[in-house]
Amino acid sequence: MDRRAHEIDHRIVGDDMQCVEITLDPQETVLAEAGAFMMMDEGIEMKTIFGDGNGQEQSFMSKLWGAGKRVLTGESLFMTTYTNVSSMRRTVWFAAAYPGKIIPLDLRDFGQRLICQKDSFLCAAKGVSIGIAFQKKIGTGLFGGEGFIMQKLEGDGQVYVHAGGTTVQKELQPGETLRVDTGCLVAMTSNVDYDIQFVGGIKNTLFGGEGLFFVTLRGPGHVWLQSLPFSRLANNIIAAAPRAGGGRREEGSILGGLGGLLDGDN
Repeated sequence: MDRRAHEIDHRIVGDDMQCVEITLDPQETVLAEAGAFMMMDEGIEMKTIFGDGNGQEQSFMSKLWGAGKRVLTGESLFMTTYTNVSSMRRTVWFAAAYPGKIIPLDLRDFGQRLICQKDSFLCAAKGVSIGIAFQKKIGTGLFGGEGFIMQKLEGDGQVYVHAGGTTVQKELQPGETLRVDTGCLVAMTSNVDYDIQFVGGIKNTLFGGEGLFFVTLRGPGHVWLQSLPFSRLANNIIAAAPRAGGGRREEGSILGGLGGLLDGDN
């Protein structure tokens, strides 16, 4: 069956800090989130679009609804398209903002729909719709932390998502359950049932260090997980950053002071 989305080719470059080279035939288009662009050949035309990016003719209200769904996920109202307006094949490159792996996925292999973490989507072929995956359970909507709002990728095109650190894949059997830190979930097939659950117990709540909530995934379906969520990376950087006065933030009351003395900070 022919695709409705543009058929783009790709090459992933790098190991822990990957980028993806997208090769476009004349008049082919790829769409991406702001901040993912790296470089492009002459003959590629950039354009800012309003809506969910599926490339189909839409009314203004449909575009407004698509854009509004993206705002709910914390993303911009706008996306950027890159179209090859030349008569020869041209390339455009995209890169993730932190260490990890870029995962190429063909939506035709997953029932033309995937659910992904709002920070994991990188780029996709024109014709893929990027919206919000509504969660009916109110516990998820109110208390899900970084993972409670997910993006929905729909269509029959190629999409590219980014996973921080090491990527782990799990195939869940019917009824099989997996409990995951909310930030470690990258993507899942649409048939996976998910909900956010509270981590009970006062010790877990106050001293657990893993947050108050985790996501429960129930099969059947396929899930992609990441070992280094961006939020965890950012929190560790902030915790290790120097204080405003110029002194460093100590890692321990005794060893930290000793380390500062040995480093010549004291």
